[in-house]
Amino acid sequence: MAPKGRRIKLAAAEAKEKERQQKVQTVSPGKKGSAKDGKGGKKDVKGLTKERKPPRGKKVAAPPAQIAKKTTTAKKTKHNPLFEKRPKNFGIGQDIQPKRDLTRFVKWPKYIRIQRQRAILYKRLKVPPAINQFNQALDRQTATQLFKLMNKYRPETKRARKERLLARAKRRAQKKPDKPTKRAPMIRSGVNTVTTLVESKKASLVVIAHDVDPIEIVLFLPALCRKMGVPYCIVKGKARLGKVVFRKTASCLAFSTVRSEDRPKLSKLVESVKSNYNERFDEIRKHWGGGILSSKSQARLNKIQKAKAKELAQKMQM
Repeated sequence: MAPKGRRIKLAAAEAKEKERQQKVQTVSPGKKGSAKDGKGGKKDVKGLTKERKPPRGKKVAAPPAQIAKKTTTAKKTKHNPLFEKRPKNFGIGQDIQPKRDLTRFVKWPKYIRIQRQRAILYKRLKVPPAINQFNQALDRQTATQLFKLMNKYRPETKRARKERLLARAKRRAQKKPDKPTKRAPMIRSGVNTVTTLVESKKASLVVIAHDVDPIEIVLFLPALCRKMGVPYCIVKGKARLGKVVFRKTASCLAFSTVRSEDRPKLSKLVESVKSNYNERFDEIRKHWGGGILSSKSQARLNKIQKAKAKELAQKMQM
């Protein structure tokens, strides 16, 4: 028989062995000497769980708040299945190209091209004062008052003339005394008529169009009016003047006589016109026009001036 102390030790060892075998039976079959628990950690043979180590490497930064919002909103939006997205393809031989403004590529008629070229030449070249004065047109407010007055003195229409002559013929048929109708005051038109009125000092106000072509037709009129002491003004639009006298265009018009009720209006217009044109004749005669460079030429000159200024500044520093 073994001693008492030895028996106690053997009993303890057997109890431990039984306990170990029970633990091994409870573990699920896997790799030798290890098993997985439910949480994803590893269990060793003894049944102790090992904690999972975090993955090594740099942590990825969280996306900015704006991008995060966009992603969330993009997910929320629902597309209607009735309206499909059909993006167009404007490649060669694909969808029809959209309408574009092709004004630059239009071959304009010759008269339009000449107009535009002349306008550019008037800007680039030096324009003499005699021609340049036609760019200084009457202001809008005064021009409207002038045209209102001129519309009152429009010449007689064909229909009105026919009615007047018919009424006169009826009176003659009835053997009544024939009284020729007095000529009503009206505005006079045409270069020859206006020139005659100015030379005889019968014109009270001369109105000249600014866009007469060729300009030589009316080029002498401002100087003649100033010499004869007749007030004159330059108005925009020969077509606008033509409308007053029932024509397509008119180079110049003139007031010869007006009714007594319209005399104060005419005198006011004459005062403003004299201060703008007749009294400023010497100043207008000295003022040249044109000489305006294109944007490219201006940019080139500015570049040269900047280079010169920079060079001068460097010399000053030395």
